Amino acid sequence: MRRNLSIIITILMVGMLGVIVTGLTFGDPGEHPMDRYFIENSQIESGANNVVAAVLFDYRGFDTLGEAAVLFTAALGVSLVLRKRRDD
Repeated sequence: MRRNLSIIITILMVGMLGVIVTGLTFGDPGEHPMDRYFIENSQIESGANNVVAAVLFDYRGFDTLGEAAVLFTAALGVSLVLRKRRDD
């Protein structure tokens, strides 16, 4: 009984995922005015030769710092949970 329930739930989840994926639509990204702005001004404003690096570290620096803090906290939590304890 339990195995049949697991199989049914798995089939339903795969079906729902299939419906969601087939319903996704991806439009033509085209060219946004911000694209031109970053390409033309990133080297002048940030001094970086790479536009991606300029966007990540200069324009979105606090966001990148926040993402790094979340990753560090997650790694710290996992290491604390999985560490071996010494028996005193």
